[in-house]
Amino acid sequence: MRDEKKKIKVMLVDDSAVVRQTLTNVLSTDSSIEVIASCIDPYIAAQKLREQLPDVMILDVEMPRMDGITFLQKIMSQNPIPVIICSTLVESGSETALKALEYNAVDVIQKPAVGTKKFIEESRVLLCDAVKAAANANLRTLTKTTKQIAPKLTADAMMPAVAGKAMSRTTEKIIVIGASTGGTEAVRSVLEAMPLDAPGIVVVQHMPSGFTTSFSERLNSLCAINVKEAKDGDSVLRGHALIAPGGYHTLLKRSGARYYVEVKEGPLVSRHRPSVDVLFRSAARYAGKNAVSAILTGMGDDGANGMKEMHDAGAFTIAQDEATCVVYGMPAVAVERGGVDIVLPLQDITAALVQDGTSEQLKRAIAS
Repeated sequence: MRDEKKKIKVMLVDDSAVVRQTLTNVLSTDSSIEVIASCIDPYIAAQKLREQLPDVMILDVEMPRMDGITFLQKIMSQNPIPVIICSTLVESGSETALKALEYNAVDVIQKPAVGTKKFIEESRVLLCDAVKAAANANLRTLTKTTKQIAPKLTADAMMPAVAGKAMSRTTEKIIVIGASTGGTEAVRSVLEAMPLDAPGIVVVQHMPSGFTTSFSERLNSLCAINVKEAKDGDSVLRGHALIAPGGYHTLLKRSGARYYVEVKEGPLVSRHRPSVDVLFRSAARYAGKNAVSAILTGMGDDGANGMKEMHDAGAFTIAQDEATCVVYGMPAVAVERGGVDIVLPLQDITAALVQDGTSEQLKRAIAS
């Protein structure tokens, strides 16, 4: 774990002078972050790396002389450092950036662009949080006065807290999963191991708009179950997983015996949209004891309050353990707040989600 009192040193690598300046301006609003180098391409970045190693590198994908993916592979094979891929989210670029996550990039972020004041503010919060998460990343699991930060909203911004008793258990179980930094591969690992008759699944993975479509398509090609990006009104069905679209909140709803999702706009909740807290709160309200949840690797505390609400409503709750997390943030806070039934390594989470804490082995593990 890095010394929290030291500034996080960041190197920018992007062929656009406008983007480099925008990123520098955005990051400079946080007193704990310092941009130590701004490079036009990987060749110049390689020279700078010989002089000083940054704590985090923000890397473009498409650049002259050498593309970002090739440079990422060289960095991770020679002298690994936390790398964040910064993409414009064009259709072709999003697939390439997702590929970068397979090559051990810590995260993918959207380039701040000229837009509304709200957009710039949200970009600033998300970018600074991404840098802080990357600076604290466990790479082993991968092979003065500042401007006022926007208030950190809770799930109350999207729906009121659960009131009264949770609904009684029915025969239909629902799985909800939340993840952030390092979560793309963690989610893949969990969903790939799901059996064809797995309960219906809804996933919030912190990703910007434009990436979740490609992410869902990639997962669908790898998993036995069907995986798609969630659309408003989609039913939550056995053998299917819905991925919350970037830029929108996704809530679980119920009409009679049918579970479905509501996809809607709204403010950042716990600094994210989609927010795990929003999904988990809706699961606590509309599924209650019928739900089982997992909170995976990620920076911050999104999902911790929602998981406690699920736990109090009778749901079975799981947190990924520190050893297998890229960033042991969200799971750690969920444990601290008393909302977790069991902490498990990533490779054991799928079985626990499907078994719902009913196996004798899991019961013994929970009791110990």
